[in-house]
Amino acid sequence: MMKNHNKSLLALVLLGMLGLSACGSDGKDGANGAPGTPGAPGTPGTDGQNGTDAGSVVSTVYKAGDVTISIDPAGSTIAGNGVFALKFTATAKNQAGQVKPLTGISEIRLMSATAVTNATHDGPAVYWQNNGVAAGNGTSMYCTLTGTRGSSNACTITEDPATPGSYTGTWAHDGAAPIMNATDDLNAPHRIGVRITNLTDADGNKLPDYVWSNMTYVPATGEVGVASGKDTVANQACMNCHGENPATGGIAAPIGHRNQNVENCVLCHTPALQPNADDAAKGYVFDLPAMIHRIHGGEHLAKLSTYGFKQTAEWAEIPYPAPLDQCTVCHSTEEGKTSWETPNRAACSGCHSNIDWATGEGHSEFNLAQADDSQCAACHSTGALAPINAHKVGKRAEVAGLLTVDFTSATKAASTTPGNQDVTIKANVTFNGAPLADVTALNVLNKVSTLMGNVNNKGEVTRWGTRPNLNAGTAAAGVLTLTATVTDAQATGTIYVGTEANFCVSSDEKIVACTESDLMFNSDDPVGATSTVKFFDLDGNTAVTARFADPVRITVSEAKCNACHTSLDYIKGNRHGVYKFDQCMDCHNNNYAGSYHPDTQILTLGKNAEGNIEVQSAAAGSATFHNRDLVTVAHRFHSGNMNSNTTEVAGVFLDNTGELHGYPAPSSDCSVCHKDGAKLFAEDGGLTSGKRSIAVTGGYISPVAESCRSCHTSGAALAHFKSNGATTDDAPDSTADLPIESCSTCHAQGKSYGIDKFHIMK
Repeated sequence: MMKNHNKSLLALVLLGMLGLSACGSDGKDGANGAPGTPGAPGTPGTDGQNGTDAGSVVSTVYKAGDVTISIDPAGSTIAGNGVFALKFTATAKNQAGQVKPLTGISEIRLMSATAVTNATHDGPAVYWQNNGVAAGNGTSMYCTLTGTRGSSNACTITEDPATPGSYTGTWAHDGAAPIMNATDDLNAPHRIGVRITNLTDADGNKLPDYVWSNMTYVPATGEVGVASGKDTVANQACMNCHGENPATGGIAAPIGHRNQNVENCVLCHTPALQPNADDAAKGYVFDLPAMIHRIHGGEHLAKLSTYGFKQTAEWAEIPYPAPLDQCTVCHSTEEGKTSWETPNRAACSGCHSNIDWATGEGHSEFNLAQADDSQCAACHSTGALAPINAHKVGKRAEVAGLLTVDFTSATKAASTTPGNQDVTIKANVTFNGAPLADVTALNVLNKVSTLMGNVNNKGEVTRWGTRPNLNAGTAAAGVLTLTATVTDAQATGTIYVGTEANFCVSSDEKIVACTESDLMFNSDDPVGATSTVKFFDLDGNTAVTARFADPVRITVSEAKCNACHTSLDYIKGNRHGVYKFDQCMDCHNNNYAGSYHPDTQILTLGKNAEGNIEVQSAAAGSATFHNRDLVTVAHRFHSGNMNSNTTEVAGVFLDNTGELHGYPAPSSDCSVCHKDGAKLFAEDGGLTSGKRSIAVTGGYISPVAESCRSCHTSGAALAHFKSNGATTDDAPDSTADLPIESCSTCHAQGKSYGIDKFHIMK
């Protein structure tokens, strides 16, 4: 049958060839054959997997804080000597703020550490051990889609197609996964850190913040959220100065590796992370407690180099805004979190960098050598040498009560000088804990100034040019009487009365002259007296409270200032013993013209070959400041524009006196100082404070523009201010009755270009 069929095909081919090579008549078409029998149906294919519904997942994110990573300890083996396994889920918010599975993760970085109970006499009672380092495999490991990263092995990350946002990680290479430590104690608290390294936004831009998550757990039981016994510094303590990143909820300032919180930092900065000999000689330390101490020691340690203290050039320019020895500025005092009270050589060497433990040089006048930490507690656990006592933790606030001044009344009477009135002020005063008996005892004070002036019906203040010092009056049975002779115009309506007195304290807690040698605090660091500014109406009417003492009109929190500075009287040094804004207002108000820092120049900074910051060029500046107003002065200090418009280098600013001013948070982070939820603009478009003008040499200027100009110093910014109704100090007005600027039209909170859109505000 097959042979006949083939012959037929051959005949057809031959006929076709003849038909192509000669012209003959066409033959008739043959009749169609009967249709063949249909073949049997094929086996049905397997149904395909349903696609993911649009909008049910997200693959891009807009800020790091929108991502949540959850590790499943029951499905993971990420400690000890077992077979490595990782199971986690990831979610993120979409543009509508809805939480959805995060799909498409292609790379993560893992770090693991154990809170080890120290069985030796070297180091703290509990310390973090990086398990990768302990196993000799580096500090971390990566997981990728291919199981490799460059030329290095990595774990293989796989997303479950049936459950988007659910991932597993496996190790397919010889040997143990890098973070697996065979000698690890699985009953100890562990911390695993996960960082997603490849996330972008919808436009393909890489996120500016790291996406970190960590979990503290016990591998042997799977218990999550356990206390490590080592977290003695809360993130909030760092954020008090460095600000809170609204995108991550962590530390805002771009310090270190942008790891955002202390829990992440400790994964790498463990006692095993030691500098090489060259770095150690330069003053570097990398274990977190010692490193943070050394960094915050900053310029203070650098100034002590003549006494053998070490400080790196990189950290030597860092100013610290609080007393360096107040441990509780950073360390929590909660029960179980007071490990700072048990000293060890490594942590103490962060600040006490002049000590050679091998020889004992620098360790007391006896040069006590210490081979380990076994003897530290013998001297430093209790008594005068315990850290809480040796560092005088909290003592500054306690000894402030050695001098109290409580103003009780103010009355007026005609003066013997025509056109003047004698204003008599009384105050209850205690000195060294007893009622003041003799006014001459106050001669020992470092500063004896009083604060006095008028308060108008708007709550604005105008200081008196002359006022009596505390020691210029009389005292009897604890009552101090002072007399101020002022003009008739000044001796009317409400006045304010206060003091900025400060004093030095001896080691036995007595007020003494600052020239004494045995002082509790340095002579340039006296303590402000305990006193409150009072308001009295000289005409017998209800006294007006100054706006600086009215919480409704103040958008800045003194508590937030103190969270970073510990106490405002400390940051003012020996110049002013002040704690509150209503004391600062005596000089820093909008009716007192002039400035301590009128000259301006632009200083371009850079680092020299030794790594030190220095001025590389100077030129005339475009911004001048001719006012003492509290808002603009504070902005100038914290923006670095003290008396010059400076270029920022590593967060450090240099003014034209050669002084360094460092601001530890992003300069756009208003929430570090301003109250949470504060509204900066009033309903009429002016400032919430009610301030409508600022006095400068030659007249008055607008307050909103001057506040913003502390940072926005360009010529274009100045032109913008003027075009929107601002009066600036290049052309001040002769009247304080200025029109309200139109800034709030665009820049009030909630507006299209609101200040909250471009600054960090809570």
